[in-house]
Amino acid sequence: MLKEGDRAPGFALQSDAGKTVKLEDFKGRKLVMFFYPKDNTPGCTREAIGFSEALGQFAKAGADVVGISRDSVKIHGNFREKQGLKVALLSDPDRTVHTAYGVWGEKTMYGKKVEGTIRSTFVLDGQGKVVKVFSPVKVDGHVEEVLAAVRASA
Repeated sequence: MLKEGDRAPGFALQSDAGKTVKLEDFKGRKLVMFFYPKDNTPGCTREAIGFSEALGQFAKAGADVVGISRDSVKIHGNFREKQGLKVALLSDPDRTVHTAYGVWGEKTMYGKKVEGTIRSTFVLDGQGKVVKVFSPVKVDGHVEEVLAAVRASA
Protein backbone atom coordinates (compact mmCIF):
# COMPACT_ATOMS: atom_id res chain seq x y z
CA MET A 1 0.00 0.00 0.00
CA LEU A 2 1.17 3.52 -0.73
CA LYS A 3 2.50 5.47 2.24
CA GLU A 4 2.60 9.15 3.07
CA GLY A 5 5.38 10.77 1.05
CA ASP A 6 5.06 8.34 -1.89
CA ARG A 7 4.41 9.61 -5.40
CA ALA A 8 0.94 8.48 -6.50
CA PRO A 9 0.93 6.23 -9.58
CA GLY A 10 -0.68 7.80 -12.64
CA PHE A 11 -3.98 6.47 -13.91
CA ALA A 12 -6.51 6.88 -16.70
CA LEU A 13 -9.98 5.60 -15.80
CA GLN A 14 -13.46 6.04 -17.23
CA SER A 15 -15.87 8.11 -15.16
CA ASP A 16 -19.58 7.53 -14.69
CA ALA A 17 -20.04 10.36 -17.22
CA GLY A 18 -18.09 8.35 -19.82
CA LYS A 19 -15.03 10.61 -19.78
CA THR A 20 -11.42 9.51 -19.29
CA VAL A 21 -10.07 10.95 -16.04
CA LYS A 22 -6.30 11.06 -15.43
CA LEU A 23 -4.24 11.89 -12.38
CA GLU A 24 -2.65 14.75 -14.36
CA ASP A 25 -6.08 16.38 -14.65
CA PHE A 26 -5.75 17.39 -10.99
CA LYS A 27 -2.26 18.93 -11.14
CA GLY A 28 -2.11 22.00 -8.89
CA ARG A 29 -5.09 20.89 -6.78
CA LYS A 30 -5.36 18.46 -3.90
CA LEU A 31 -7.11 15.20 -4.70
CA VAL A 32 -9.05 12.86 -2.44
CA MET A 33 -9.31 9.34 -3.84
CA PHE A 34 -11.64 7.04 -1.95
CA PHE A 35 -11.57 3.36 -2.90
CA TYR A 36 -14.67 1.42 -1.95
CA PRO A 37 -15.89 -2.15 -2.59
CA LYS A 38 -19.23 -1.91 -4.38
CA ASP A 39 -21.98 0.48 -5.49
CA ASN A 40 -25.40 0.20 -3.86
CA THR A 41 -24.20 -1.51 -0.69
CA PRO A 42 -24.95 0.11 2.69
CA GLY A 43 -21.46 1.26 3.75
CA CYS A 44 -20.39 2.31 0.27
CA THR A 45 -23.62 4.25 -0.25
CA ARG A 46 -23.18 6.13 3.05
CA GLU A 47 -19.56 6.93 2.18
CA ALA A 48 -20.38 8.19 -1.33
CA ILE A 49 -23.29 10.30 -0.05
CA GLY A 50 -21.04 11.73 2.68
CA PHE A 51 -18.37 12.80 0.20
CA SER A 52 -21.05 14.21 -2.13
CA GLU A 53 -22.64 16.26 0.63
CA ALA A 54 -19.22 17.67 1.62
CA LEU A 55 -18.04 18.34 -1.95
CA GLY A 56 -18.43 22.11 -1.55
CA GLN A 57 -16.30 22.09 1.61
CA PHE A 58 -13.60 20.07 -0.14
CA ALA A 59 -13.68 22.53 -3.05
CA LYS A 60 -13.24 25.47 -0.64
CA ALA A 61 -10.20 23.65 0.77
CA GLY A 62 -8.78 23.34 -2.75
CA ALA A 63 -9.51 19.64 -3.25
CA ASP A 64 -11.30 17.52 -5.79
CA VAL A 65 -12.82 14.16 -4.81
CA VAL A 66 -13.19 10.94 -6.80
CA GLY A 67 -14.55 7.56 -5.78
CA ILE A 68 -13.07 4.41 -7.32
CA SER A 69 -14.45 0.88 -7.40
CA ARG A 70 -14.47 -2.10 -9.75
CA ASP A 71 -18.06 -1.41 -10.80
CA SER A 72 -18.72 -0.65 -14.47
CA VAL A 73 -19.33 2.84 -15.84
CA LYS A 74 -23.00 1.94 -16.35
CA ILE A 75 -23.44 0.71 -12.76
CA HIS A 76 -21.67 3.86 -11.51
CA GLY A 77 -24.04 6.03 -13.55
CA ASN A 78 -27.09 4.25 -12.14
CA PHE A 79 -25.69 4.51 -8.59
CA ARG A 80 -24.94 8.22 -9.00
CA GLU A 81 -28.42 8.93 -10.36
CA LYS A 82 -30.26 6.78 -7.79
CA GLN A 83 -28.43 8.38 -4.83
CA GLY A 84 -28.17 11.93 -6.26
CA LEU A 85 -24.38 11.83 -5.98
CA LYS A 86 -22.26 14.82 -7.01
CA VAL A 87 -18.88 13.13 -6.63
CA ALA A 88 -17.26 11.62 -9.74
CA LEU A 89 -17.10 7.82 -9.74
CA LEU A 90 -14.29 6.08 -11.64
CA SER A 91 -14.39 2.52 -12.92
CA ASP A 92 -11.39 0.20 -12.39
CA PRO A 93 -12.82 -3.17 -13.51
CA ASP A 94 -9.42 -4.81 -14.01
CA ARG A 95 -8.16 -3.58 -10.58
CA THR A 96 -5.13 -1.96 -12.21
CA VAL A 97 -5.32 1.16 -10.06
CA HIS A 98 -6.46 -0.83 -7.01
CA THR A 99 -3.29 -2.91 -7.33
CA ALA A 100 -1.01 0.08 -7.99
CA TYR A 101 -2.29 1.83 -4.84
CA GLY A 102 -2.20 -1.39 -2.78
CA VAL A 103 -5.91 -1.49 -1.96
CA TRP A 104 -6.65 -4.93 -3.42
CA GLY A 105 -5.86 -7.80 -1.10
CA GLU A 106 -6.90 -10.10 1.68
CA LYS A 107 -9.38 -8.79 4.21
CA THR A 108 -11.81 -10.18 6.76
CA MET A 109 -15.49 -9.97 5.93
CA TYR A 110 -18.11 -11.47 8.23
CA GLY A 111 -15.39 -13.45 9.97
CA LYS A 112 -13.97 -14.98 6.78
CA LYS A 113 -10.78 -14.19 4.89
CA VAL A 114 -11.61 -12.96 1.38
CA GLU A 115 -9.79 -11.12 -1.39
CA GLY A 116 -11.24 -7.77 -2.36
CA THR A 117 -11.08 -4.00 -2.12
CA ILE A 118 -9.65 -2.72 1.15
CA ARG A 119 -11.69 0.43 1.80
CA SER A 120 -9.03 3.15 1.75
CA THR A 121 -8.69 6.88 1.09
CA PHE A 122 -5.67 8.81 -0.14
CA VAL A 123 -5.15 12.57 0.04
CA LEU A 124 -2.73 13.85 -2.60
CA ASP A 125 -1.13 17.27 -2.84
CA GLY A 126 -1.16 19.29 -6.07
CA GLN A 127 1.97 17.52 -7.31
CA GLY A 128 0.60 14.00 -6.86
CA LYS A 129 2.38 13.20 -3.61
CA VAL A 130 0.50 11.20 -0.95
CA VAL A 131 0.07 13.40 2.13
CA LYS A 132 -2.41 11.25 4.08
CA VAL A 133 -3.57 7.61 3.99
CA PHE A 134 -6.68 6.22 5.68
CA SER A 135 -6.79 2.42 5.65
CA PRO A 136 -8.74 0.43 6.53
CA VAL A 137 -11.61 2.90 6.73
CA LYS A 138 -14.59 2.92 9.05
CA VAL A 139 -17.34 4.83 7.23
CA ASP A 140 -18.86 6.68 10.20
CA GLY A 141 -17.00 9.98 10.68
CA HIS A 142 -14.61 9.27 7.82
CA VAL A 143 -15.55 12.19 5.56
CA GLU A 144 -14.98 14.62 8.44
CA GLU A 145 -11.54 13.08 9.14
CA VAL A 146 -10.56 13.39 5.49
CA LEU A 147 -11.78 16.99 5.29
CA ALA A 148 -9.72 17.86 8.38
CA ALA A 149 -6.64 16.25 6.77
CA VAL A 150 -7.19 18.20 3.55
CA ARG A 151 -7.48 21.46 5.47
CA ALA A 152 -4.37 20.62 7.53
CA SER A 153 -2.34 19.90 4.39
CA ALA A 154 -2.56 23.52 3.23
